[in-house]
Amino acid sequence: MLAREVMTSPVVSIGPKESVKDAVRLLDRHDITALPVIDDRDRLVGIVSEADVLRGEISPDPRAHVRPVRDMPEAAGVTVADVMTRAVMTVHEGADVADIAQLMLDTGVKSVPVTHGHQVVGIVSRRDLIHSLAKSDDRIQAEIQDLLAGAGLAGWTVWVDDGEVRLAGPGSERDTRIATILARTVPGVGDIHLATGQRTR
Repeated sequence: MLAREVMTSPVVSIGPKESVKDAVRLLDRHDITALPVIDDRDRLVGIVSEADVLRGEISPDPRAHVRPVRDMPEAAGVTVADVMTRAVMTVHEGADVADIAQLMLDTGVKSVPVTHGHQVVGIVSRRDLIHSLAKSDDRIQAEIQDLLAGAGLAGWTVWVDDGEVRLAGPGSERDTRIATILARTVPGVGDIHLATGQRTR
């Protein structure tokens, strides 16, 4: 699975001069966790997340405290540029989703912008990865069959059960290898079993 196959695109972004309130509204309206920040030259200059916009935005409620709240937190930055994270981790559109998942686990980030050259073409979030894993067996089967047909591998049969794929068909060892590789590219595929009973990962 590659980044371009699971990413959300077109990406919802925001400019660095926009207000933090505007960022909050966009995050809420699109039900997303982060916004790439793009300047007027279409360059990625940062990313603003839920955590970034929450800092200093919610004031303490005096009713929840026994003692009076004396020191109110200073207001967060007025613009996105004031609160955004400037050191942004990105991946290219051909990046392996397994590597992206590991990057998220290692760093704790929830969303990673996807680039083509210097342009942001999408974003991969944890939710995107979960969505790809939750794909139905029927949809996985149909996608694999389409890939095999497109590669000229006629006569192959595909069964999918809870993400596990069984492939059976005529042809050479090379055809079997190609069929296995193509099936592996479909999001949601787990183990692949060949007609011989061999299992691949």
